[in-house]
Amino acid sequence: MKYEYKTSPKVCSVKINFEVEDNKLHNLKYTGGCPGNLQMISKLLEGKDIDEVIEICKGNLCGLRGTSCADQLALALEKYKEENVK
Repeated sequence: MKYEYKTSPKVCSVKINFEVEDNKLHNLKYTGGCPGNLQMISKLLEGKDIDEVIEICKGNLCGLRGTSCADQLALALEKYKEENVK
């Protein structure tokens, strides 16, 4: 299932797109942000279980922003689960 999440204004990326199939993360793409780091994150997380991704990414902060692009991914996946996992 394809999903789009608009990030908090506190981070450089403005949107996160991804797909989930059999609870696995696929085709993760960030709009905006640091391309090199976010491409690497996308490659490292491809095919990982979304619960594992949430555990890895949640709480990672960028400076004094109180969140980060990785933390926003965890929030996006939690929202995805709330809306789609019964």
